[in-house]
Amino acid sequence: MDVRRVVELWNPDAGLSGTGYLVADHLVLTALHNVRGAGQAEVRLLGDETWARAEVLWPVDEPDAAKAEAAESDAAKPDEAKPDEAEADEAEADEAEADEAEADAAEADAAEAGPPDAALVRIVDARWAPPPGAPVRWGRIDAAAPPAEGRLPCLAVGLPRSEARDGFRDTKEIRGHVEALTGLKADGVITVYVDRVAAPSKGEGRWAGASGAALFCRGRIIGVLTTDRARDYEANQLTAVSVESLAARPGFARAVGELLLEPLTAEAPPARTAYGIEVPPGLNNLPELPSRHFVGRADVLAELERSLAADSQTVTQTLHGLGGVGKTTLALHYAHAHVGTYRLVWWIRSDSPDLIEASLAALALRVQGAAAADLTTTQAADWAVGWLQTHPGWLLVFDNVERPQDVATVTGQLRSSGRYLITSRYRSGWAGIPIALPVLDEGASLDLLARLTDDGEAGAEARALAEELGHLPLALEQAGAFVAQTGSTLGEYRLMLRRYPERTTAAAPGGTDPMRTVARIWRITLDAVHATDPRAVDLLRMAAWYAPTDIPRELFTELVEDQLDLARLLGLLADYNLIVLGRQTLGVHRLVQRVARTASPEDPHRAAERITEARDEAAAALRRVLPLDPRLNLAGWPEWRRLLPHVEALLDAVDPADDTEDTDFALNEWAQYLAGQGQRGRAVTLLRRSVEASSRLFGEKHTSTLTAYNNLASAYEAAGDPDEAIALFERTLTARIEVSGDDDPKTLIVRNNLASAYQTVGDLERATPLHERNLSDRMRLLGADHLSTLLSRNNLANAYLLAGQLARAGPMFEETLTDCLRVLGGDHPFTHIVRSNVAYCCEASGDLERAVSLLEQTAADRARTLGGEHPDALRSRLYLARVYEAAGDLPRAVALLERTLDVCVRALGEGHRVTASVRSGLAEVSAARPGA
Repeated sequence: MDVRRVVELWNPDAGLSGTGYLVADHLVLTALHNVRGAGQAEVRLLGDETWARAEVLWPVDEPDAAKAEAAESDAAKPDEAKPDEAEADEAEADEAEADEAEADAAEADAAEAGPPDAALVRIVDARWAPPPGAPVRWGRIDAAAPPAEGRLPCLAVGLPRSEARDGFRDTKEIRGHVEALTGLKADGVITVYVDRVAAPSKGEGRWAGASGAALFCRGRIIGVLTTDRARDYEANQLTAVSVESLAARPGFARAVGELLLEPLTAEAPPARTAYGIEVPPGLNNLPELPSRHFVGRADVLAELERSLAADSQTVTQTLHGLGGVGKTTLALHYAHAHVGTYRLVWWIRSDSPDLIEASLAALALRVQGAAAADLTTTQAADWAVGWLQTHPGWLLVFDNVERPQDVATVTGQLRSSGRYLITSRYRSGWAGIPIALPVLDEGASLDLLARLTDDGEAGAEARALAEELGHLPLALEQAGAFVAQTGSTLGEYRLMLRRYPERTTAAAPGGTDPMRTVARIWRITLDAVHATDPRAVDLLRMAAWYAPTDIPRELFTELVEDQLDLARLLGLLADYNLIVLGRQTLGVHRLVQRVARTASPEDPHRAAERITEARDEAAAALRRVLPLDPRLNLAGWPEWRRLLPHVEALLDAVDPADDTEDTDFALNEWAQYLAGQGQRGRAVTLLRRSVEASSRLFGEKHTSTLTAYNNLASAYEAAGDPDEAIALFERTLTARIEVSGDDDPKTLIVRNNLASAYQTVGDLERATPLHERNLSDRMRLLGADHLSTLLSRNNLANAYLLAGQLARAGPMFEETLTDCLRVLGGDHPFTHIVRSNVAYCCEASGDLERAVSLLEQTAADRARTLGGEHPDALRSRLYLARVYEAAGDLPRAVALLERTLDVCVRALGEGHRVTASVRSGLAEVSAARPGA
């Protein structure tokens, strides 16, 4: 049979779907109940979405048709014999009249019995384009000469479960046999025993849509499938109307045209065709497994086995994922494990259409042998497709398909003949639901490394290496093979990966395929992406400098025309599994990032100048979106928390010697944010690097460099090194006055910070005059409501307080708090500082009730705005507990300090200064309790 001529029918009047077979270019054979009562029917070929209009040609009204046929038969009778003819002639005429009477009786009986469950439908749609194919051959079972084996094998292809007009249809191959002595009934009914592939289920109506399929035996149509008899018989049986009984109907024969029934016997096998070659089960060309180690894929392999074992004639299953994730290995494991299940398993390299054609040509050579030697590659590939069409039950594995359209020509021709397994880096446009292959989990990664290196223990180095390699199977295999071959350790491999990432990811250890390295595989993928839109590769190189997850899309707006353009580029990268898309973010595999930001003279996508451009653009993009004033800009802190992983990743990936103005900005801003969060030690490290970058980029006396020195000195003071801070502030103030003058706002900042450092070491004689001068200058230059002016007033009041001048300090703090609430609002971090200072003055003056009220408000506000684990929020609780103690409420103080200490240990750690202060305060209060 030719599966291209199998069609689907739709009866719009009854809402029924069925199967048919094209017995001529515009004529479909089907079951009558599929089209009964339909004024018109609709027909479409497999794989086609367009329906063609059709009409029932036969039978129109079977009883009337039978009478008409009988009338035609009467009209065709020979004239009665004349009286003057010879006696012998009269005898012949009488015999002829007797034969015609028998024929009339047969037609009358057929009319009374009603029409058989078969019909011919004529396609009348002008758009109809019939498929190519050889003329249909008709057959009948020769009951007088049964085959020696006692049964005739038969085949039908139908569309079960097609109970709706639209949607994807998949064929089911029905293979069975007819018992030669009992299968053909006197009423023209054939009983088919189903042997394999598609057995019906009792009571489920599972054959809905399959009735009307043509029943073939030895290449001839012998009947039309009509009903499922499984409800009446334990054996799975189907009923068919025989072609022989239909041929006896003049209306059917007239509609079909020439109708020659070839008898089917064992002595008359079907003529041998060009595709009549059989092969032994399990024939294959499978390559060897790329690795003997197969871990962490049991669930995906089980899913693949379920999908390819589905109860359907044709199944297409696609595996997609990042290059190196193990798609080919998984497909090979499945194919090797199931090679005996299929008639044929054929591995097709599918990197290009030429390779697909060459693989099919190789199949022709394997099946035909020397007979295929004279064929061109195209001819041999075409022959292979024809052979596959006529020998269902195979598995084709298309490995590394670039795009769905590259295999569409082949799969379209073989849609109803077998199973396909496709591997691809591309995720979109596949038939059915593709299986996305993820990286390995940590357990499987460690198991793989242990097997490769014969090291049964999964230590810290193995975990760290697996994390750096992003749990990518190919990268893990590459690393394990290198370690095993060279006798090095996993730690040494990690170091080489960091120092020489380009050479390490491109190195193929001895005994492995030099083309199966991470660098080479991804080079092929980037070539494909670049050919579609080079900007997508630019975007990937830029994303390589950020954290691997939750990268905001807005960082890439400078690369594109608009949001639609950006969405298209991101979709292209996601289709090749190079990125993972979130709603407003994207993620990149960490090893893809490492390779993408590593220069390689052999890879044009990773030329040194391109890597540098991507790094600089990544830094510039961060500078555009980072909120300013991260130390005091409370509203910007959520954005800082969102962007901080990418700032950190960028600065970790950039060599300090390559710092630019943009990375220096990121260093300084990140340090200020950390200082505001209480992480002063880390801020010192960042600011030292910022000083080095500014000095190299701008010179020692440049304003940016002096700002870096000032910020570093402030970090020294906050970190508990006031002497280092004072020395640096003094040098910076001298240079700042020289460069900017006495009245420059930045000069006033350095002078303020130097005064505070003097104050920290108790040198109030030098601190107080500087604070007084700064306040006067800021009032004159900036105005009374400027934040810097408010800051100077607070600092001067603090100096008065430390000098014991409570009468001067208290009113100044009160005035400053009033102005802060008016200008900055109650939630500003500086407002919290001033309120705490007012509370301290209240405590010092003996007004403990107001001190408690102010500190409770401050602690609550800081917990609400900063978070309950922020160092400043915890510090407020410590101050509040001390005032509780001063007020004599020791139980309340102890309870608050105990809760605060638990939070400090969990959130800040034992080594943090706030943790130490709270622990010390708890010890003091506990010791002061009665009975302690």
